Amino acid sequence: MSSCFDPWLTGVEALDAIVAAQGTHAGLAARRQRRLAALLDAAVRGSPFYRERLRGARPESLEGIEPVRKRELMRNFDTWVTDARLQLRDLRAFVADASTVGQAWGDAFVVWESSGSSGEPGIFVQDARAMAVYDALEACRRMPRWFDPWYVGERIAFVGATRGHFASTVTAQRLRRLNPAMAANLSEVSFLQPTPALVRQLNELAPTIVSTYPTAAVLLAEEAAAGRLRISPAEVWTGGETLTAGMRRRIERQFGSKVINSYGASEFLALAWQCRCGALHLNSDWAILEPVDEHLHPVPPGVASYTALLTNLANHVQPIIRYDLGDRVLMHRHPCACGSPLPVIDVQGRCDEMLVLCGRNGAPVRLLPLALTTVLEDEGGVFDFQLVQVAPNALRLSVGGDEAVLARARTALLAFLREHGLAQVRVSAICGRERVHGRTGKLQRVLAQSRDASVVAAGPRARQPTPNIS
Repeated sequence: MSSCFDPWLTGVEALDAIVAAQGTHAGLAARRQRRLAALLDAAVRGSPFYRERLRGARPESLEGIEPVRKRELMRNFDTWVTDARLQLRDLRAFVADASTVGQAWGDAFVVWESSGSSGEPGIFVQDARAMAVYDALEACRRMPRWFDPWYVGERIAFVGATRGHFASTVTAQRLRRLNPAMAANLSEVSFLQPTPALVRQLNELAPTIVSTYPTAAVLLAEEAAAGRLRISPAEVWTGGETLTAGMRRRIERQFGSKVINSYGASEFLALAWQCRCGALHLNSDWAILEPVDEHLHPVPPGVASYTALLTNLANHVQPIIRYDLGDRVLMHRHPCACGSPLPVIDVQGRCDEMLVLCGRNGAPVRLLPLALTTVLEDEGGVFDFQLVQVAPNALRLSVGGDEAVLARARTALLAFLREHGLAQVRVSAICGRERVHGRTGKLQRVLAQSRDASVVAAGPRARQPTPNIS
């Protein structure tokens, strides 16, 4: 079955990725300008939504184009896309079917869904050309490995959500279809299961590479320190959340392995990669990232943004032009010591917190924030929510919805707590949009409430980047 893989096109893009990464700033700028002009032309010709949006805009510039958000695009989905075959109703049915994860829709498109962290889940479509660009960037920049490009000599374990059409899950299944030799060495381990079961599964797999989220990697490091997790991965790949320097040190010190971080999103799978100096380099020949303040005005290099606007130069079938990602980005003023002409960025993406609750006999039970949000989204069917720990054995769940939505979300959460031996934990639930802001000042959906946290009216949402597994 097709996985939207064009080997010739991927080879062409891989060669270009190698040449551009060794080239000059002028060379990157020229590529970016050509690709922007082609994207804007494709959007005007094929997307009724963007034909109106770009009216009066310059044909090769983003200047003056009004930014967009996920909610607006999803509400105009059928006129947003440039291929009339893509209809939101059909794609929603496709992603609702767990048996189709990793399969191509219509034998022509790769489809995945994003989290609903903004209160609006998204569906993103890529054609063979976009996938060729992502594959090339992943293979030639993020993790170049010329002696074993398909990692057939490794045992890779992805620890995350193993159900649903999320980018990481779709990518894993797609890799299996593309290379059966790799399939036997690539395992998916659900982080929704209780920690003891997760540890047992990883001990049995004995992976040489673990791909997961930073908070999950920290949890695994703690289990290893306690002597329960007995694995020795040579590398730990992280993404999808903010990786702090302290988290990196904790993971590397415990496993004695290298942490390789990346930055990706459902809207662009391979945004940035980590070089040998540990810096994140933006793939600026294929992605334009504009750091802006709360009024969507540009901020200078060296200043952390309020959010960032993404323009995806690879995807013409679903144009993403000045799209509000919700991530805070800082562009470095100076080039990296590694010599790459690609700009260095710092990113503060998902900043939800791990919860530590009192289990049986007072033993601490750690719950990963992404596991909790996955349960509330997939099982509870709610996307506009916040979960705050208010005591060692008490949580407060607030939901932007009616009583029926609230009851469904609370039921799903209680079932998850019982599975983790936390049946005694109290869950108070309210309908409303009051939200707690944590230490970062950014709105969080899962929060271990600190003393200085304050309740405020719901503010801007934070879109979450997506971890890459390939």
